[in-house]
Amino acid sequence: MDAGTWRLGWRCLLLLALLGSTRSEGVESCEEVRKLFQWRLGGAVKGLPEAPRAGPDLQVCLSKNPTCCTRKMEERYQVAARQDLQQVLQTSSSTLKLLISRNAAAFQETLETLIRQAENYTSILFCNTYRNMALEAAASIQEFFTDVGLYLFGADVNPEEFVNRFFDSLFPLVYNHLINPGVTDSSLQYSECVRMARQNVSPFGNIPKRVMGQMGRSLLPGRTFLQALNLGIEVINTTDHIHFSKECSRALLKMQYCPHCQGLMLSKPCMGYCLNVIRGCLAHMTELNPHWHAYIRSLEELSDAMHGTYDVEHVLLNFHLLVNDAVLQAHLNGQKLLDQVNKICEERSSSIALGYTGPSMVAWLTGFAFMNWLLLKEDPAGMGRT
Repeated sequence: MDAGTWRLGWRCLLLLALLGSTRSEGVESCEEVRKLFQWRLGGAVKGLPEAPRAGPDLQVCLSKNPTCCTRKMEERYQVAARQDLQQVLQTSSSTLKLLISRNAAAFQETLETLIRQAENYTSILFCNTYRNMALEAAASIQEFFTDVGLYLFGADVNPEEFVNRFFDSLFPLVYNHLINPGVTDSSLQYSECVRMARQNVSPFGNIPKRVMGQMGRSLLPGRTFLQALNLGIEVINTTDHIHFSKECSRALLKMQYCPHCQGLMLSKPCMGYCLNVIRGCLAHMTELNPHWHAYIRSLEELSDAMHGTYDVEHVLLNFHLLVNDAVLQAHLNGQKLLDQVNKICEERSSSIALGYTGPSMVAWLTGFAFMNWLLLKEDPAGMGRT
């Protein structure tokens, strides 16, 4: 027996366990049928046959013999048969869904813990080693790790952008406190110039690119793995609420409840019959089988990708070391960076100043010409005297 047949057999056993176990007293009376109907389906016994009778209006539970069922009972039984199979499917998938849900929650909690720990390491680095920058760096550090969490948990943020944003905001602090601590220009305009100069002068060497590479390779598998786990839960939830065809409902009714109409409450279908009915009801779900196996393989590959050099734990908890290397590298090349930044920002200041003077000169000349024109208009002869 293959795995698919075994699972169907297990579902059949569960389904059969839901059938009543009350012994019939015989076809002369419908009393036991009425009791079981009321107990299983919560229906009122009023209007139900007390003794077997002809059932010409029945659609599925047809018999030449007298019956204890009415058309309304048959309809209720059909609904119950669908609900029984639904319950069996939910029972068989609940363990798997619980396993995936717990793993997704545990994985997300682990990532949140790693992010908090990495943020603490980076904050401690500044508090202990670069104390004069710690207060100003706090906001950038918090923003960076907030973006890391947003990315891991599925938000539309770009790792390259938030890595660049972090180092752009770090450079003015390093420049003002370590490279040029005696700077007198503390204007926002000058600070923005220093910040924008970071990508031109490369004060941190290749460290920002290394961080981008590490973050991209370590965070993406973790993000995808968490999304995949949540997708698996959604797929199982979908299969828990599948729609059964009319043919399936009629087959389930005939297998499970039609024997009740003849007073045979203990009658249960053989395993082969049950398997055929379940296969027919779940035929459209077999299309999911190859996709589900591919999904499991993908989870295994993602799990393998999260280990090694680009393990998300290793990358996050060593981020502060790269930040420290970046600050030291900028400090060692301080004089060179000072000259480069002064040149860039002085040229930019000159351009801004020239851009401001130009329009003012044009306005002054225009006004001067206009005043001369007015004087000439009022006293043309006087304007020509020597």
